[in-house]
Amino acid sequence: MADTGKIKVLLESVENLAPSGFAIAFHIRLTSPDFLFQTYPKDWTDIYSEKGYVMQDPTVRWGFTETGSIRWSGLAEMDDQNILGQSLAYGMAFGVTISTDTGGSRSLASFSRPDREYTDEEIKQLSQCVQALHDMTALQGGTSEELRTQLHQLSVKMTHPPTT
Repeated sequence: MADTGKIKVLLESVENLAPSGFAIAFHIRLTSPDFLFQTYPKDWTDIYSEKGYVMQDPTVRWGFTETGSIRWSGLAEMDDQNILGQSLAYGMAFGVTISTDTGGSRSLASFSRPDREYTDEEIKQLSQCVQALHDMTALQGGTSEELRTQLHQLSVKMTHPPTT
């Protein structure tokens, strides 16, 4: 069974490497993940949702067909709707997408920053964190209802932080 403390530590680690935010969808079935953690700017996520960009997003399209990692700069040809271009206005100038699939269960993560491309070492670190989180949140091991509730609450807290 996963330890929510370890999951929080890993999420904090990836958050530190994503100053412009991130989105991680764990164990996607059809188009719905079991858990979604997201810290992108709210104005951007509102536009993204309102315009229904999820299935046109080159990071998502790539992540559904590939595994491994790719910098967003490598996805320009797939960006028919200029989604990555639009995200620039929200400080998301550079990014990396990571996709993993274990036993038919796929998780997809994207991380962004305003200042420079991700280094190979940062991508390696993010990939290791995504894989560990993917493994810890897998449900085939009979995840308890208590753990599911804790993960859901953490997801809501990260995706919809309280405003001050």
